[in-house]
Amino acid sequence: MPNPAARRVDDLHHGRMRTWLAHHARSLVTSLGRLWQRPWATALTVAVMALALALPLGLWLGVQNAQRLGAQVQATRTLTAFLKLEVDPVAAQALAQRLRERPDVAAVAVTTPEQSLARMRERADLAAAIDALGPGQARAALPSVLDVIPRGAEAPLADALQALPQIERVQYDALWQQRLQAWLGFASRVVAVLAVLLGLGALLVVGNTVRLDIQSRREEIGVLQLLGASDGFVQRPFLYLGAWYGLLAGALALGVLTLAASALAPSLAALAARYGSQFALQGLGLLQATMVLAGAGVLGWMGAGLVSGHALRQLRPLER
Repeated sequence: MPNPAARRVDDLHHGRMRTWLAHHARSLVTSLGRLWQRPWATALTVAVMALALALPLGLWLGVQNAQRLGAQVQATRTLTAFLKLEVDPVAAQALAQRLRERPDVAAVAVTTPEQSLARMRERADLAAAIDALGPGQARAALPSVLDVIPRGAEAPLADALQALPQIERVQYDALWQQRLQAWLGFASRVVAVLAVLLGLGALLVVGNTVRLDIQSRREEIGVLQLLGASDGFVQRPFLYLGAWYGLLAGALALGVLTLAASALAPSLAALAARYGSQFALQGLGLLQATMVLAGAGVLGWMGAGLVSGHALRQLRPLER
């Protein structure tokens, strides 16, 4: 037979839990209602927070897309070997075949002087110069070119190619890629610093808004404190208020980024097409967008928690 005292204790615990959950639900709904009662003030606060969140997010997306573009450029990794003028196309083909047999070479393409001359004629400004110089002399001034794609690192293969007697010069973009990676690393640091600074700014915006709300309700808070309400009970609606500010700001920031990407996508596609690329901006995925919303909500909760706790400690001795 169950112990009546134990049953009463269990009922008491269950009653407290139901009361605690009910107050959380009521605080969640009432805090949203307070935002609805002040649409212009809410819109201003949310807009300021959204801009503070959208700027580092936009820069981060820009760095991520630049890294993706750099990876595509690096994936080509073509070494361009200019042969000496005395190397004829037959010898160039033979050299290309020997290079294809190397384990560190993935592929080799040969461009003959005739092919280079035909490509140059496609440009009107160069076509006139070729006609003025004479096709024969222009062809004699052009070397055969080997486009070599390495299997591994570029530098060792480039040194090996440069040592071949048939090759005049080897050109590859490793230095440019290293500079790009250095700039991207620096940009990532800048984004991290801006994210911290603007995140603190958004936190202060929420905190100041919640502080003003607490000041406007100080008499109501004083009555609750006189009735014995704990700081957690009084503070809970303001925490949800800050969380709502953060969630709305995060959603607006995602909307701003989506509109910005839509506005930039056509111009970027046209620019990439001129270079024979199909590169396109890549935005936030579903998981990343969810993380942004959650992070913005937590940021608003933290700002409200820091300010409301301090404000309630200041109000307590005045009301009691």
